[in-house]
Amino acid sequence: MSMRSRSFRTLGPAGFHRIAYTEWGDPGNPRVLVCVHGLSRNGRDFDEIAAALSDVYRVVCPDIVGRGESDYLTVKEFYDYKLYCSDMATMVAATGAAEVDWIGTSMGGIIGMMLASLPNAPIRRMVLNDIGPVVAVEGLQRIAGYVGRDARFPDFDTAFATIRAVAKGFGPMTETQWRRFVEVQLRREADGTYRLNYDPGIAWSLADAPKADIAMWELWDAIRAPVLVLRGGVSDLLRADTVAEMQRRGPRCEAIEIEGIGHTPALVDAPQIEAVRRFLTA
Repeated sequence: MSMRSRSFRTLGPAGFHRIAYTEWGDPGNPRVLVCVHGLSRNGRDFDEIAAALSDVYRVVCPDIVGRGESDYLTVKEFYDYKLYCSDMATMVAATGAAEVDWIGTSMGGIIGMMLASLPNAPIRRMVLNDIGPVVAVEGLQRIAGYVGRDARFPDFDTAFATIRAVAKGFGPMTETQWRRFVEVQLRREADGTYRLNYDPGIAWSLADAPKADIAMWELWDAIRAPVLVLRGGVSDLLRADTVAEMQRRGPRCEAIEIEGIGHTPALVDAPQIEAVRRFLTA
């Protein structure tokens, strides 16, 4: 099924901004799946799983503001979860669906938890990809160490080697998958150099390295939609004991641990995709 590029405008604290998204599947399908990416990534991360699930869903994969093809904000402090949740509520409304299913990777999972915890939330089922109601400080500090740097690369090979080294926890991927994973993270400049495909200003809140876990159990306990949580077996952002507690309290929660993978599973190989399909279509 082919991919379509679309967009809408939504209101923020400084006026309107444009949110770009890719869409897969029958545009008239009332069954909608929203896939939301991590902090410094974009909606193209979901190409493989979106294509695979487009036989069941109309799949929409937005670029959160400041990432990918969406607008950048002039005032960087406006990059926050309040705005992200508002934008994604507009995304859901733009689909015309009464309810949606949700896949959220890292930041996208936090947005999903925030929305799903609210009264009359339109999220029917939710997949959390290596994220939960406790975000471990060791992972936050690692991310703060590299996100937001305005990195420039003289050529694609240099960019590929650098990004692959930072993102090694996303595996396993084939060489072709790794290449595409890096390609969607880059913008080519007029002079032939490459830069990362996001506004460095998104990282303003990480300027001071986090010193403690972030706990959001009140969100978790308010969620009513069934949840599947995927955990990378060596993740430094989602601990195994957090997953155990997620299964003890809050919504009905299934869990799968993926051995040998860190933060985050890339959702490109068949076993991961089929696990998500089984849960969402149960």
